[in-house]
Amino acid sequence: MSFRKKLIHRVARTLTHIQQRDYQRAPQCQSRIFRQFIAKGMATRFGREHDFAGIRHYSDFADRVPVRDYEDLKPWIDEIRKGAKDVLWPGQPRYFCKTSGTTSGAKYIPITLESMGNQIRSARTALFHYISRTPDTDVFGGKMFFLSGSPRLDQEGIIPVGRLSGIVNHEIPSWFQSNKLPDYALNCIEPWEAKIDALTDFVLGQDIRVISGIPPWVQMFCEQLLLKTGKDNLSQLFPRLELYVHGGVNYTPYGGRLRSLFGKDIALLETYPASEGFIAFQDDEGDPGLQLVVNDGIFYEFIPKSEVHLPNPKRLQLTGVSTGVDYAVVLTTNAGLWSYLIGDLVRFTSLNPYKIVVSGRISQFISAFGEHVIGSEIDQAIRYAQQAHQFDFVEFTVAPQVSPSDNKHPYHEWYIEFAEIPRNLHEIALTINSRLCELNSYYKDLIDGNLLDTLRIRPVRKNAFLNYMRRVGRLGEQFKVHRLSNDRHVADALANDILP
Repeated sequence: MSFRKKLIHRVARTLTHIQQRDYQRAPQCQSRIFRQFIAKGMATRFGREHDFAGIRHYSDFADRVPVRDYEDLKPWIDEIRKGAKDVLWPGQPRYFCKTSGTTSGAKYIPITLESMGNQIRSARTALFHYISRTPDTDVFGGKMFFLSGSPRLDQEGIIPVGRLSGIVNHEIPSWFQSNKLPDYALNCIEPWEAKIDALTDFVLGQDIRVISGIPPWVQMFCEQLLLKTGKDNLSQLFPRLELYVHGGVNYTPYGGRLRSLFGKDIALLETYPASEGFIAFQDDEGDPGLQLVVNDGIFYEFIPKSEVHLPNPKRLQLTGVSTGVDYAVVLTTNAGLWSYLIGDLVRFTSLNPYKIVVSGRISQFISAFGEHVIGSEIDQAIRYAQQAHQFDFVEFTVAPQVSPSDNKHPYHEWYIEFAEIPRNLHEIALTINSRLCELNSYYKDLIDGNLLDTLRIRPVRKNAFLNYMRRVGRLGEQFKVHRLSNDRHVADALANDILP
């Protein structure tokens, strides 16, 4: 074993031991973080407006600071974007992470020097946990390939703006740089297809040990690479490939195809990074539960799913949660997000240590490919098409088609019961698709990059939805058809009702 490998393993074991000790004392770690945040917040406008000086206990905080989503925090964020300092956190953010919004268009999530530390350290911790439990691994003996967004940043105001994966590229620590691929110039190539083409040339001959990226992107990259080389699988190109780091979308629908592309069973490491902070990671491949990051940069609150939409929902700290219950995640972070409702639902699988699985979103959504399309965007898009093409519908639902038999790329399938079936279904589909691209930047990126194809409309016979609701025992005015699903339960139930 080389000296470098010995050193990395020793450091990984030491840091993992320290982290695991903290995971066993999570409530104490959370109390420490809470006190630090309140002290920092006193120096901000937000802290003065919410009387942080009078906060002695968590109950004082909960009384003064309501749970907010992005639209609620937007007035303070807009002030920061105009150049104001000491608004939500002392000083100004280092970056803004631009993500797809809901009613306010794009969201600008602040990232400070401190919160970027949470992202980098937590990613390192996840990798070191893998190393510490895999004595024979030598992932640092070769290259780690990260399929990420462009690191090129925009300047919208005085603070640089970009996507999270692109921003992180600017903060990779020096000790890691020699192992990371690709380089900055390759990462900046646009459009996506040109970047994939360049990357497939670049990686040939490289000793890649680790691949990281969201499953649909990695699947497309692998398929293009094998097509170009004529190889059967990646193991023939990278015989020492041993680890795939994934997150962002559900891995399960892609697992079989990716396993075939890799050519062997390789280790999997799931992570749960978000623009607002690095929340959890898988510390045991045999356990689907993700270890909650309780000791770095985030103070957590949880709201039972049943109470999310109540005016004064029950807010729980870690000590108040139970296993098997869906909770909405509320974060207070060292980027100045105070009791921020991120929209995710999680379920605890363990309380010692605290482990979670992501169980869904507060509202209906579709994100099988990382597009994060929400109900309001779907509704706006079909309304826009109605105005343009003058048609009426009875009901509709949208689902992902991950593995189409009739097309090279996946797409969204729209099952629509029309009052009278239009003759121009293809034009309607193009109009809806175009409007969705305007409303959702993630969806547009996937369409532009040929990761997704234009949506397909499947007209269904009269009463198809009524009969479906009857079959599943949900017929009645209190039940509604799921307009938007991240799976194909509703879509597959309607398959026999599709009209030719």
